[in-house]
Amino acid sequence: MARTSLIVKSQREPKFQTRAVNRCKTCGRSRAYMRKFGVCRICFRELASVGRLPGVTKSSW
Repeated sequence: MARTSLIVKSQREPKFQTRAVNRCKTCGRSRAYMRKFGVCRICFRELASVGRLPGVTKSSW
């Protein structure tokens, strides 16, 4: 779980656009962020396995 202070800090408008930090919408994690879905890899797996992400299917070959 990310520190609350860092989550609040990332929600503020940055002074410069390049300082913006992408964070997971559910847990606040900054690493392994997937732009297309707006969540981190851990939350992505949980949401995809439950079926809450439209268009995502488990692959098998």
